[in-house]
Amino acid sequence: MAFTLASIHIYPLKSGAPLALQSATVETRGLARDRRWMVIDADGKFLTGREYARLTLIHALPNADGSLHLDAPATSGLRVPVPDARGERIATAVWGSPVSPLLADETTNAWLSKFLGRPVRLVHMDGECARAVDAKYARAGDEVSLADGFPLLLISQAALDLLNSKLAAPVPMLRFRPNLVVAGTEAHAEDGWKRIRVGEVEFDVVKPCVRCVFTTVDFERGERDPSGEPLRTLIGYRRGEKGVTFGQNLIPRGRGVVRVGDTVSVIA
Repeated sequence: MAFTLASIHIYPLKSGAPLALQSATVETRGLARDRRWMVIDADGKFLTGREYARLTLIHALPNADGSLHLDAPATSGLRVPVPDARGERIATAVWGSPVSPLLADETTNAWLSKFLGRPVRLVHMDGECARAVDAKYARAGDEVSLADGFPLLLISQAALDLLNSKLAAPVPMLRFRPNLVVAGTEAHAEDGWKRIRVGEVEFDVVKPCVRCVFTTVDFERGERDPSGEPLRTLIGYRRGEKGVTFGQNLIPRGRGVVRVGDTVSVIA
């Protein structure tokens, strides 16, 4: 069976605005530049759009030199330099998974604190900063960025089309923050996949993505949808023993470049 890669997105800042790409390099820990930066609070706890919907309004654009350009409504843009590898590392965690990224400069932290209305800091995952994938689903050496748990997330376009057919007001695919969107399948066909090839890169399909209130955040307004959609509707037909699932988590089994329009082949 073969389908088509319809779109590619990364989220350079965890919970920040999406960035559409025509091609992306697949690295061990996910797509290059995806979720390599993250906001933490004064105590070192990671912050996401689940609690702070305004995070989704921050546009982060990676520069060729590794630095980051930040933009947000009613603010001046800011260039964030790459933290020195000899600089301060912060012991933090993503859903209990420990990680020690580098702390960004004070100017950046002040900019973010002002926009979010509370003291926060920015951290960066450099090449020396490693974080393992949950051993229940991984092989030895598998790693992940600052994403919730797995290197990539894939969703079929047909899954969203089915959901939107049940909603009074349709929602965009990016409410679900996928890296890869596949066209030409049946709705939720990805639930039955075990291994796929996108272009020349193979991936294991390891675990359904369990959804939460983050799906109710309108990332263009930085606010939760007061109706509780689309999560309310998903509960009605996508709820299982482990929660509401939508999309599948992937672990790369090779490196290379994926491109919009690539063939997506189901191996197993």
